[in-house]
Amino acid sequence: MLRVGVFGVGHLGKFHLNNWKEIPDVEIVGFYDTSDETSRQVAEQYQIKRYQFAEDLINECDIVDIVVPTTSHFELCKKAILKSKHVFVEKPMANNMNEAGELVKLAREAGIKMQVGHVERFNPAFQSAKKYHLNPMFIEVHRLSQFDPRGTDVSVILDLMIHDIDIILSIVRSEVKSVLARGVPVLSEKPDIANARIEFDNGCVANLTSSRISMKKMRKMRLFQKDAYIGIDFLKKKTEIIKYKEPGDKNVFEFDIDTGHGIKALAVAMPEIRDTNAIKEELISFVNAITENHPTEVSEVDGFRAMEVAHQILEKINRTLA
Repeated sequence: MLRVGVFGVGHLGKFHLNNWKEIPDVEIVGFYDTSDETSRQVAEQYQIKRYQFAEDLINECDIVDIVVPTTSHFELCKKAILKSKHVFVEKPMANNMNEAGELVKLAREAGIKMQVGHVERFNPAFQSAKKYHLNPMFIEVHRLSQFDPRGTDVSVILDLMIHDIDIILSIVRSEVKSVLARGVPVLSEKPDIANARIEFDNGCVANLTSSRISMKKMRKMRLFQKDAYIGIDFLKKKTEIIKYKEPGDKNVFEFDIDTGHGIKALAVAMPEIRDTNAIKEELISFVNAITENHPTEVSEVDGFRAMEVAHQILEKINRTLA
């Protein structure tokens, strides 16, 4: 039985509590939160113990689940790692690159499992797309949301765009060559809308737009590669694939097109997607990495790389705003 403590039981922290309760062979030891009112409500609703001091809860746990604001990630992660506890931390993993680099070093030295909460990796639409051979050479991303004051402790890049940066880095098999970016603060002191162009050494180009001041929500990624287009709708949990038909293709809609070099058959597939709970899936994946002793799905190195590119984008934007 793995003992877990949840640090931060605000909006997202409650989702974590609900999901931990449903995972076999896991016991919630208690929670830590600095808000007395939130803590009182959670203790009553969930019938679990509130710890007044973070260190006391860390001592009682095998797993430390960190869902506090980003500014407190490093302090709690470091305390947990130094006590050889496994750490799940929400994205971004730290407040700056120095902190992130130290956490990577500490986790490696301690030999613990660490996972960063890039939950879109577990979105069923992306999981479905991964079953196809992904080798994109152009990527177009739009991630738009309505304004929510909860996320304004960080820029839209670290709040929203970092999800897509992580996804892209996980599927593009090349190093980042260059980054261009523009962004504007609108309703907060940090950029609320931003566009970035990431070029990779293999020629792949990714164009990302993120906004947290939109009237409607959108979370779409489009991948263009040789002989195929893959569209992923993270919000509606749908995937579509358009490619040249191959022998053995099943459950596809097909039609012929004139390519200018002859008639070819196109296959359109919209695979059936099981509507899963991505937060629960990422926590289960983390537990399995611990019990089966294999690498975490989104490691501290993955979290560091996503932050590294995000901060390059931020640096470009800050130069234009200075």
